[in-house]
Amino acid sequence: MHSTRGQRHGQVRGVGLGLALVSALAFGGSGVAAKPLIGAGLEPLQVTWLRVTGAALVMLPLAWRHRRLPLRRPGLLLGFGLLAVAGVQAFYFAALSRIPVGVALLVEYLAPALVLGWVRFVQRRPVSRAAAVGVVLAVGGLACVVEVWSGLSFDALGLVLALGAACCQVGYFVLSDHGSEGQDAADPLGVIAYGLLIGAATLTVIARPWETHWPVLTGQADLAGARVPAVLLLGWIVLIATVVAYLTGVLSVRRLSPQVAGVVACLEAVVATVLAWVLLDEHLGAAQVVGGAVVLGGALIAQTSAPKAAGAEPVAAGPSPAAPPVAASESGHPRAAADEPPEGAP
Repeated sequence: MHSTRGQRHGQVRGVGLGLALVSALAFGGSGVAAKPLIGAGLEPLQVTWLRVTGAALVMLPLAWRHRRLPLRRPGLLLGFGLLAVAGVQAFYFAALSRIPVGVALLVEYLAPALVLGWVRFVQRRPVSRAAAVGVVLAVGGLACVVEVWSGLSFDALGLVLALGAACCQVGYFVLSDHGSEGQDAADPLGVIAYGLLIGAATLTVIARPWETHWPVLTGQADLAGARVPAVLLLGWIVLIATVVAYLTGVLSVRRLSPQVAGVVACLEAVVATVLAWVLLDEHLGAAQVVGGAVVLGGALIAQTSAPKAAGAEPVAAGPSPAAPPVAASESGHPRAAADEPPEGAP
């Protein structure tokens, strides 16, 4: 009996790890596909609007299935749509127009460190020593990435925009944790669907899609010297880097703890940097490569550090962007999908 349960648990965990890896790979390819579109004449906000709106349309059936959710958790959905969807994507793509893809993502991965600051100084909850070490490593690694000794060799505004994306991810982590608490926990699929809809509506106001140079999408964009149909790149961003990435992220968290899924999601920065190196010819120096590895190491330590004591409730980090909120039981373990009836069901 115990052997059968162990094998079943191992199979579920293996599937979860595979899904988390797919999610990280999908998210990691978004910047490489978006940058050629920006170079072809689209504004970063317009690319963001196309990505979010396209994904929202694909997710409409899930929004209908969870149609009672806006009445139950309007504040959660509004915050998720404004920060986790519109804010993160807009700041990230704006940063891409000024700094390399890998650097933008590495700056974004300061978010786990910022979450710890929120927990420690705003919520006044203790954090583990390992988590604090992870913060120091992440900040030190970022200093190497941007080469502070040479007076910021990268565009300063681009770094600020990437930091804005990290700050919006802090809102994502906090809202994800809030949305998975108690008996009124929100189903993550519904949160994602409505978050995309709210994000699309918000971006419509600020991105002004009616001013988009639409002929760009009927032409071709330059990808490492090769001419690629722009609509193909957009399709990748919408279907793979958004819809597939979020859905596989949700399913992975259903089978793993958010911390484990978050660790695998850290591969997103590695994937993005390698793809940008190969496809966009964005070469980084040795110090920047080492700094990037230190940033990722710090993020991993911060996300995997364990509580020091049950009563103290130290917090290491929230789930990653590839791992949206998961409904949790009172014991803190993720609930299986079958444990929670879908909203909107009779």
